Amino acid sequence: MTSQRIQQLVIVGGGTAGWISASLLMKMLGKAIQITLVESEQIGIVGVGEATIPPIMTFNAALGIDEAEFLRETKGSIKLGIQFENWGQLGDSYMHAFGGIGKEFPSCSFHHFWLRSQQAGMGFDFWDFSLAYQAAHKNKFSKLNRIEGVNLPGLSYAYHFDAGLYAQYLRRFSEQLGVNRIEGKVSEVVLNPDSGDVERLLLENGQQVAGDLFLDCTGLHSLLIEKTLNTGFEDWSHWLPADSAMAVPCESVEPITPYTRSIAHAKGWQWRIPLQHRIGNGFVYSSKYCSDEEARTTLMGNLDGEPLAEPRIIRFKTGRRLKQWNRNVVSIGLASGFLEPLESTSIHLIQSGVLRLLKFFPNHGISQADRDEYNRQSKVEFEQIRDFIILHYKLNQRGDSQYWKDCQRMDIPASLQRKMELFAQSGKVCREQDELFTEVAWQQVMIGQGLVPKDYHPLVNALTEQQLQELMEQLKAILTMTSDKLGSHDAFLQSISR
Repeated sequence: MTSQRIQQLVIVGGGTAGWISASLLMKMLGKAIQITLVESEQIGIVGVGEATIPPIMTFNAALGIDEAEFLRETKGSIKLGIQFENWGQLGDSYMHAFGGIGKEFPSCSFHHFWLRSQQAGMGFDFWDFSLAYQAAHKNKFSKLNRIEGVNLPGLSYAYHFDAGLYAQYLRRFSEQLGVNRIEGKVSEVVLNPDSGDVERLLLENGQQVAGDLFLDCTGLHSLLIEKTLNTGFEDWSHWLPADSAMAVPCESVEPITPYTRSIAHAKGWQWRIPLQHRIGNGFVYSSKYCSDEEARTTLMGNLDGEPLAEPRIIRFKTGRRLKQWNRNVVSIGLASGFLEPLESTSIHLIQSGVLRLLKFFPNHGISQADRDEYNRQSKVEFEQIRDFIILHYKLNQRGDSQYWKDCQRMDIPASLQRKMELFAQSGKVCREQDELFTEVAWQQVMIGQGLVPKDYHPLVNALTEQQLQELMEQLKAILTMTSDKLGSHDAFLQSISR
């Protein structure tokens, strides 16, 4: 560790990762450091991360962002969950809905009550007890923290938005706070001959940009963390073989649905993300099983409206950097690793990476202990999300293509195997301390794709069968009535457009 005070922070790359980083760090540290962001308008951004998950609410609150202004500026809409279609068998459909399901009981999750009701032949659907699911499928949304008169939570939600507009919005926000933006392409990265740290950037126009700490937000290019520092990459494509995505926007249709759709096809899956002004669409596939032409045919043949551009292809490899903080470079966003957008985690991983950096931000020099703990936490987070995504593939029951058959048969990480076996036997889900996805999220995917536990928690037996029937009927009635009373999603979007 050196004693040099960290005064100059240089962010290389704009886009979503760069401007999220700049906005939060400037908001929190602006009086203590100078922040410079270097980007070139000649370099495009991936810009397809248009769906988010509920932790974005905490991030926006930390910045003090007004929700109505944010949704207006980004052409955003509300997201109550992700509907998965054809992921079990052809024709199957379930939702990973946000928020809770049913009513929580001490030491016993609600799904155990549902499991007993199933064994008793009561015929309730698990999603009868999800307010987010009920609202989503009625195209309803109103801001609701609690359900009045009962001890039940209201709606948990996130957003869909235009990633390019989001980056522009955060750029304006950051520059108003004092972030110095430099337009230019990096021609050379100069390392300190003694320490091996990045010392400065040389731009094509001859300008030099020096810094004490650098953030690599250059996306899949990974200019600093990989091309300069040769950090190394852990490849997960044996678990997640998709290596390509084809994206295209299309005309919007009414109503604007408050949920994402993930539709499994014979050789990959398609996303559908509704915004105010268009629908974002894409097809994720493996080049081993599907040609680009087949992907294009599948994608273009399943649009709701006329395409607004030519489809573009994004190539990637699933995995993570061996160190996401190496020397004086911290990689944020796609530069740090790639997980396909099945559960809308791309923007979250940017935000969590910056929040983690803020937590471990060095004062007088960078300590190895800080780097090691940052990297340990980043590794754990990536692996936990990886397991949740693999779960969807492993649990498919499709026999219509080699792609899905191979996914069924693949070996999976031991950490995921333990979770699946525990749930299959007893219905229990053990969530790690800071794991992103909740027990309810795991329950929905496993139950939704046919992994129904053999047993349930004995605490449920404290109720007689009649009491259980009454409990389930009352909860379903409350949630149905509450969702019916909500305003429409379209009406909400119109109300914030003024």
